[in-house]
Parts: sequence; structure tokens; C-alpha cells
Amino acid sequence: QVQLVESGGGLVQPAGSLRLSCAASGFTFSRFAMSWYRQAPGKERELVAKVTSTGGSIYADSVKGRFTISRDNAKNTVYLQMNNLKPEDTAVYYCYLQATNSWGQGTQVTVSS
Repeated sequence: QVQLVESGGGLVQPAGSLRLSCAASGFTFSRFAMSWYRQAPGKERELVAKVTSTGGSIYADSVKGRFTISRDNAKNTVYLQMNNLKPEDTAVYYCYLQATNSWGQGTQVTVSS
């Protein structure tokens, strides 16, 4: 079965950086687009970034120029490099496979001084 396991979250100061990882298994990773979503307290879950099977990417306007999504098909892993973090980036970040509507367990990112 599909498994998505996120890691890399934590507490970081404003303007700091974090890199999230999502290790995938149970499907042919290289064939499918992968996404990162986030959900802040009291808010709906929102798309942060998506990477296609061929490496193309899209981003939410709020993270353009600061976040970079990438994938390593040899490691079945998708990454989210987050730079210049802001307090409003605080949320639980989820890895998502649309093809099977599968979610990871999430990893908490807190941006605070």
C-alpha cells in the first residue's frame, strides 16, 4: 500500500530555513506528480507546491521565490526547501499523492522568535 512519511519539520526563527522530506513507498514513484500541502490552525488545508513526474513545478503565490520543491526518483523522495521563513508559514505540512488520494501523517513547522 502507499506510504508517505514526512520528516524535517521543527522550530525555526523568522528568515530561517528548513528542508522537508517525504519518503514514498508502495507505488512507482517516478510516474506520479507529488505535492506538499499545509494546514495552519483554524484554516483550511492549502496547496504549497507540486512537482510533476517530469520535474515541472507550481507554487502557491505566498511561497514563490522562497520555497523549492524537488524530487529524487532514485530515493523515492520529494523535498521542500523552505527559505526566508515567516511566522505565517507556521503549519502542519503534508505530503500528498493525488493519484491515490494518499496523505502522509504531517510534520509540524513552527516559525517563531
